[in-house]
Amino acid sequence: MKLLNVDTVNEVKKKMEDYFGDIIAGYEEIEITEALGRVTSEDILSSYDIPDFNRSTVDGYAVVSKDTFGASESLPAFLNIIGKVEMGEATELKVSKGSCVYVPTGGMIPEGADGMLMIEYTELIDEIMIAAHSPVAPGENIIFIGDDIQIGERILPKGRVIMSQDIGVLCAAGISHIRAVKKPKVAIVSTGDEIVDPFGGINKGQVRDINTYILSAMVQESGGEVTSSIVVRDDYDLIKETVDKASKLNDIVVISGGSSVGVKDNTERVIDSFGKPGVFVHGAAVKPGKPTIIGKVRNAAVFGLPGHPVSAVIIFKVFVEHLIDRMLGKIKENYFVDAECSTNIHSSPGKETYQMVELAENEKGYTAKPIHAKSSAISQLSKAHGMIRIPLDKEGIKAGETVRVELFR
Repeated sequence: MKLLNVDTVNEVKKKMEDYFGDIIAGYEEIEITEALGRVTSEDILSSYDIPDFNRSTVDGYAVVSKDTFGASESLPAFLNIIGKVEMGEATELKVSKGSCVYVPTGGMIPEGADGMLMIEYTELIDEIMIAAHSPVAPGENIIFIGDDIQIGERILPKGRVIMSQDIGVLCAAGISHIRAVKKPKVAIVSTGDEIVDPFGGINKGQVRDINTYILSAMVQESGGEVTSSIVVRDDYDLIKETVDKASKLNDIVVISGGSSVGVKDNTERVIDSFGKPGVFVHGAAVKPGKPTIIGKVRNAAVFGLPGHPVSAVIIFKVFVEHLIDRMLGKIKENYFVDAECSTNIHSSPGKETYQMVELAENEKGYTAKPIHAKSSAISQLSKAHGMIRIPLDKEGIKAGETVRVELFR
């Protein structure tokens, strides 16, 4: 039996950088209506001041602030009303000493005014006069030109994953299109004679297809594009034909099953059959997922993941998602929370161990509860909020120890 020559996680990632440094997804211009979840390929700068006029943040009266100094309920300041500002319209009104102008929230501040007196602190004496019952500081309740964003200011950095609130900022800056990194194209291949359609009939000894669906969803979550997903019998020629086609059309090919050292495990032989560099990783010092395969066919990265769904998910997150993030040029985000471990967790010496956990809130923050199940138990996936990484030189986690939980996103 062939023994695996395992690499540490860091060693695997270094090899991936060496072999896949030339895999670039490219760039494209897209409308902001299609930008959610996409990654910016360059800094996005504003072409406008935001706001581009001095604007009120309250309903009330635009005043010369000095006119209100010392004003109170018992000793109000009296101001003459010289007009009002209409929403969405510019104004030619000018405020001078002893006068004021009504301005609604969001309205334009008239020339000469340097503060907004909230309507709650006024009393309407008649149609042309108010009593001010509170002082106003210079600049109070006003957002000035460029206070929010100035011309030429960076509003979104390169490598930003566009979120819903970013769409609003782009609209405010009048930006209808952005330059985004193209989604890496990914083909999903599940192998195994026992794998069948999950929604049809099933015989004893057969297994419903899980990996094709969950890995496809993970590609989309990571920002990639699934171009095809297929189940292939554990036959060398069929797998080779599938990888041949997929490697011509995709940046990444993900194969689940066929990564161990059994007689019918064809993934390594198929990858090597296309010539150098072929397989450069067969075995990673991780648990679960030791028999991980990584190779290169033409210019496509090819991953051989374990067949067990839980192991496949973990290896995808550790290595495939890492490559997709690099290809997209994502800004490194912290998808972590610190939590108190509820029980002891044992790890395997010499392996980086990944333990799925549930999170529960407590008075101090969070408690991480390990989900203990056999490696093939799919129920772990629906229960888990994230996973704990235990370094290969650490013997385990003790109950009560603070751990960092990588959240599933």
